[in-house]
Amino acid sequence: MANPLFTTFIRLRGNPRACVYTEPLWGLSMNLCLPYASVYMLALGLNDAQVGLVASIYMLSQVFFAFFSGPLIDKMGRRLSTAVWDFFSWSIPCLIWWRAENFWFFVVAAILNGSMRVTTNSWNCLLIEDAEKDQVTNIYSLVIIFGQFCAFFAPIASILVSRLTLVPAIRILYINAFILMTIKLFLLYFISRETRVGLVRIEESRGKNIFRLAGGYGGVIKIMLRSKGTIFAILIFIIINIVALINSTFWQVIVSKKLLVPDPLLPLFPIIRSVLSIFFLFFIMPRIKSNILKNPLLLGFFCYIIGQAILVLVPVEGITRYLLLSLSLVFDGFGFGALTTLSESLIALNISAMERARVMAIIHMLAMAVTSPFGWIGGLLSEMSRNLPFILNICLLVMGVIITVVYYRENSQEV
Repeated sequence: MANPLFTTFIRLRGNPRACVYTEPLWGLSMNLCLPYASVYMLALGLNDAQVGLVASIYMLSQVFFAFFSGPLIDKMGRRLSTAVWDFFSWSIPCLIWWRAENFWFFVVAAILNGSMRVTTNSWNCLLIEDAEKDQVTNIYSLVIIFGQFCAFFAPIASILVSRLTLVPAIRILYINAFILMTIKLFLLYFISRETRVGLVRIEESRGKNIFRLAGGYGGVIKIMLRSKGTIFAILIFIIINIVALINSTFWQVIVSKKLLVPDPLLPLFPIIRSVLSIFFLFFIMPRIKSNILKNPLLLGFFCYIIGQAILVLVPVEGITRYLLLSLSLVFDGFGFGALTTLSESLIALNISAMERARVMAIIHMLAMAVTSPFGWIGGLLSEMSRNLPFILNICLLVMGVIITVVYYRENSQEV
């Protein structure tokens, strides 16, 4: 119980507790489907380029919804926004994925799923606006731990696929996701309360339409551009989002189609990544102070680079492929645990509380706009060679190392 994360978990109160305690329902719903998302599309007749195009459409939809998320959240409030847009962005798409038959089903689901940018923004505000600043990193670590812990239920998906074959099994998992996500949004709504900042922003937004509120983005952007820390946080956030998009879309493809790993085994490998992420977040992240982020960032980047490089070099045949694939996930687990938590913490620590919703909206809009072409680009690269999307990831991660080193060299007072 001496571990800071245990202490934070026990002492959580109010909205942070509501958000953290209900988060496992997201993992128990969507995390069972995600290991199969790309191969499910391939099984229904899509090719690699179409899988990548769906990912890009999803990102472009996020750009649109990110633009309006700030005004929507300020008018509706953090609590109501989270409930309403969780339903539109997760519950309804789960029903569409359940009945999907061709490319167009996935396009419609991707467009609706892109509205998750509204609920991501509102949920983050609900999570941390009433939290103590020195607890932000620990709170984000707990959120990621709950998401990763749910990977231990992945054998359920594996058993279903082995018994029912891929498509029928994944359809069942999407129905499960619909039920659990809907329960989650109702639970969170009833046990949370509007934040103090949210109440102020609702009053300030009363009588103003969202287009007028969006017109205030110009002043917010000027404030952001004057902060080197905010610009640095945005660049790191964008790089990690691109890498995550490519990894989540094409990891299953390279493992299934190049390395010929049987479908029932696909959800078992991410358990390794989850175990390492949980270990990192429980025993290493608590030792990282919120103002000492340089070395943890560099460590995260280097671990992720090694993991992606090993994945590219895994041989197609022999038992060695399973050992190297597991080793790749070890480094991925450390890299994912560090970079995901630190990128969220960088943003949370570098923006004004009163302008959080609008600043987060702009950051997400920029990130998604830059990230959106990479699903399609990754699909084209994957059609040429299954390795190429991950070689692109390595290049992006190296760019992240360079940006981090340059930033801290020019801002030597920050550590």
